[in-house]
Amino acid sequence: MTEEPIIQIQNASKSFGHIRAVDGVSLDIQIGEVLVIIGPSGGGKSTLLRCINRLEVLDKGDIIVDGVSVRNPRNINHVRAEIGMVFQLFNLFPHLTALENIMVAQRVVRNRSNKEAEQVAHKQLAKVGISEKWNSYPSKLSGGQQQRVAIARALAMDPKIMLFDEPTSALDPEMIKGVLDVMLDLANDGMTMVVVSHEMGFARAAADRIALLDFGKLVEITTPEQLFNNPQHERTKLFLSQILEH
Repeated sequence: MTEEPIIQIQNASKSFGHIRAVDGVSLDIQIGEVLVIIGPSGGGKSTLLRCINRLEVLDKGDIIVDGVSVRNPRNINHVRAEIGMVFQLFNLFPHLTALENIMVAQRVVRNRSNKEAEQVAHKQLAKVGISEKWNSYPSKLSGGQQQRVAIARALAMDPKIMLFDEPTSALDPEMIKGVLDVMLDLANDGMTMVVVSHEMGFARAAADRIALLDFGKLVEITTPEQLFNNPQHERTKLFLSQILEH
């Protein structure tokens, strides 16, 4: 007996004016699966990710998250409580320390006491490898450290699903590996993850499946081995030839 997919994307479409950013995408994501979404800029990757927790509202179709439709606004806070999201830019409160940034949502959304929220925050900072930075303000942290705080903040909410929207694209090259290592650890721990990324090494190492989106359409979805060694679609072959070094 197979479990119900934790995310079911059903003929999802989203347009901005004349541009169809997401065009009839359907796919299921299983509990504990790591799906990496790749494709050219403007292909609809980030829009699809944002539709999963209704930061963008679908025009057509539906997305079911843990049994709840995101098209029903009454349920959206229930859905969002189960999803952690990490953005390109870290969206930390500049006037709060790393620890305080991680505590805020815990108190508001999870109704945790100050003491409990602080304990969880310290635990998550240790998990992402920067426990010593608990009292630092964002301006005193490197980009990679700020992104790790953002990941710790999302994990502190005990999400069932983590969404990553190009989490390393704003980082200096030497900062990228540390963030990807944290994400790889999460994947190895069995976290359900949907990751929009241009980091092909991470996609190869961490993904159960990789999806290629182009012009809002799902071109191909398969295992990393199949995608990199024997892609089925000409568009996939062209994209990989442009992005991979030979």
